[in-house]
Parts: sequence; C-alpha cells; structure tokens
Amino acid sequence: MSAEDLEKYETEMELQLYKEYRDIVGQFTYVVETERRFYLANAVDVQVRNSDSEVYFEVSMSDAWVWDMYRPARFVKNVRVITFKDVNVEELDKPDLRLPENGPFGS
Repeated sequence: MSAEDLEKYETEMELQLYKEYRDIVGQFTYVVETERRFYLANAVDVQVRNSDSEVYFEVSMSDAWVWDMYRPARFVKNVRVITFKDVNVEELDKPDLRLPENGPFGS
C-alpha cells in the first residue's frame, strides 16, 4: 500500500467514524477527553491519585463509546484509563429533551 493509499484510507475511516459519532452522540451524557483518546459515556468517575509524589488521574467510565478508528468494537461496557495528563469531562447538552417553551408545560 502506497503512502497516498494509506492517507486516503485514513481519511475515509475518519469520515466514517465522524458519521458514527454524529449518529450516536445523543445516546450519551458525557464527553471525556484524555491525552490519547476521546470517549462518550453515560457514567464517569475521575479520581486524582498520588504515587511517589507524582499525580495521575484514574478515569472510570461505563456504557461508553471509544473514538478510535483502529478499534473494530467501539462500544464498551466499562473502561478504565490511567493518565498523567489532564482529563476533560463535559456534560452534553440535550436540546431534544427540553420541553417546548410555548407548550402546555412551558412558562
């Protein structure tokens, strides 16, 4: 496989992964970003650990999806990540779950 073919393959895989992400993101509560990967999850627990004066993060997630084009199975029941870099956890906005403002329950 030439370098050009490999680049084309990676571009196609990234597009396929993005489309999958777009289709499933609404099923998750949190976006988690670590130094190596990007996750969607419905439960996240971040613990700051200290070992020999070195701080690291232990991140446990359940009902998760892993952004990695080289993984054939991206949906996982549980995943645990250990990282010495920052961890970013954001709660996803769920606009489709809001009640209509002018509906019978709106203010």
